[in-house]
Amino acid sequence: LPAQQLAGSAEDNAAFLAKHGSVVVKPVDGEQGQGVSVDLRNADDMEQAILRARPFDQRVLLESYHRGLDLRVVVIGYEVVAAAVRRPAEVIGDGSHRIGELIEAQSRRRRAATSGESHIPLDEETERCLRDAGFDLDSVLPQGERLAVRRTANLHTGGTLEDVTDQLHPELREAAVRAARALD
Repeated sequence: LPAQQLAGSAEDNAAFLAKHGSVVVKPVDGEQGQGVSVDLRNADDMEQAILRARPFDQRVLLESYHRGLDLRVVVIGYEVVAAAVRRPAEVIGDGSHRIGELIEAQSRRRRAATSGESHIPLDEETERCLRDAGFDLDSVLPQGERLAVRRTANLHTGGTLEDVTDQLHPELREAAVRAARALD
């Protein structure tokens, strides 16, 4: 599990960031990826993310960030019934359209495919992710280049799912069932 603490004073938050190098900020009782910021590496970005998370819950959680895939395993009746890797929203450059236009086009497709439940927000978090990658909404992404425009993999913020149920390693299946039993 990641190290965690509730956001507090700027000094306490900065000490947590310094200890871990990169953090996730999220509202304690949030849902659908709202108010979540991932892979924050400096105190200013972290404090801004805390402010963006507070409208969703006044209690904001800081977690150490660890790179890797977002694997979700669903266990029902102590049996694994599904597993999926969630991936953050991304666009693919065509060499002529601005990233903002690519995001809007991808959002239209996601809305159509999900009855309006999924889109890529054009917000401060998306702009931060672009900035960290050396781009902005007006940049033109080269033909064929893939760019993750968010770091959260929530479907509601444009993320996608890849079903990996049949490829799930037996040790992961066993761990998921053990966790379900421990939590009853």
